[in-house]
Amino acid sequence: MKKKAFSVAMSLALAGSLVLAGCSSSSSSEKEGESSSSGGDKTVVKMMHLWPEGSSKAQFTIVDDIIKTYETEHPDVDIQTEILANEQYKEKIKVLSASNELPDVGITWAAGYMEPFVEGNMFAPLDDILESGLKDQFVPGTVEAFALDNKTYGLPLELNIAPVYYNKEIFAKYKLEVPTTYDEFLNVVKTLADNGVTPATVGNKDRWTGSMWYMYLADRIGGPESLNNAISRTGSFEDPALVKAAEELEKLVDMGAFVKGYNGLSNDEAKGHFMNEQAGMYIMGTWELPNYTTSPDVPQEFKDKIGYFKFPTYEGGKGDIDSFVGGPGVGLFVSEDSKVKDVAKDFVSYLVEEWGKRSVTEAGVIPATKVDTSGADLAQLYIDILDDLNSASNITLYADVQMSAGVADVHLNMIQALFGGEVSPKEFAKTQEEALASEE
Repeated sequence: MKKKAFSVAMSLALAGSLVLAGCSSSSSSEKEGESSSSGGDKTVVKMMHLWPEGSSKAQFTIVDDIIKTYETEHPDVDIQTEILANEQYKEKIKVLSASNELPDVGITWAAGYMEPFVEGNMFAPLDDILESGLKDQFVPGTVEAFALDNKTYGLPLELNIAPVYYNKEIFAKYKLEVPTTYDEFLNVVKTLADNGVTPATVGNKDRWTGSMWYMYLADRIGGPESLNNAISRTGSFEDPALVKAAEELEKLVDMGAFVKGYNGLSNDEAKGHFMNEQAGMYIMGTWELPNYTTSPDVPQEFKDKIGYFKFPTYEGGKGDIDSFVGGPGVGLFVSEDSKVKDVAKDFVSYLVEEWGKRSVTEAGVIPATKVDTSGADLAQLYIDILDDLNSASNITLYADVQMSAGVADVHLNMIQALFGGEVSPKEFAKTQEEALASEE
């Protein structure tokens, strides 16, 4: 099965860690005394999810309340849940898939994680749900991360994008305005560097962090199709726009745009420079928002200093300032072999809509569906980002997730080498083109 070039998604490693971090215990609330397809006069829908009450109380409570409400509105339906922590969930799904005993409804990740299940005909297509009007509720591009061969096999619940966070106090000190063009952005970098301030922090030991910088440059110069086409093999990684993006990244390195020692710093270590007000900017996913809005461990004085902006446009480039790098976290699947498939699909549609109404205010999780922020009791930073998501033109899937594991490793190694000045922009592009071409 040939992979589709998605315009959304996120690293599976991230997807498993963003909202789900800390899930280490397992529990089950499965009701007893019911059969797998019917319980007395009720239709039983079995669901597995990965938000135990002990470690993910907010998410657990939202899902539990949604289930209870659905059962009240559908008295002939009984939703039975089994709840496992992240890694235990993944292991059990493997076991169940091997014996064709997947739950009626379960959790999946996008792209590469989902592909084996689809190839094994284990997940049911969900396009009929989307065509009933649900698709219009999603942020553009998010559903595509769960599609293969033009069919949708999962509905995303979560979404993260990577804005440019910045320290408003540092900008004000050096009379800097939020840049909207790349030339203005370069002026910000130069001004801060000339004054001995680290312009931006990045922990490129983890590699995917540096990839986000490259992806934004590729998007703004060549449009989202340049990178997506190279990966899907309808284009080439030696596309002039992709080489130019590498040249611009090399220029940023030469200007001293990044924290010293970036290739040896983890993301957490690099983040410390921003949290300690030693760097002016930081590109990272919106899972960082609690640090700048609601976390009781972060002083309010610091939170008040943090804003964000969209990665600027590039003069003569094809990219749109409303295009983001990011993607969805977990989504919902329905088993192809479910004996109650129609009811399961109806429940999944219901859960997605209700989750979208509650996840931000009650769990701090940005949903994949659009959020009406009018009257919402949220920090302004959340409201601004949600409003921007509602008008997003595109969300480009993290490059390493679009690629196979082997090619992704080449990509990430080349990102690190480019940051380190070990390869030229043309060598950077050529090596990745060869790795992609070798899998055709």
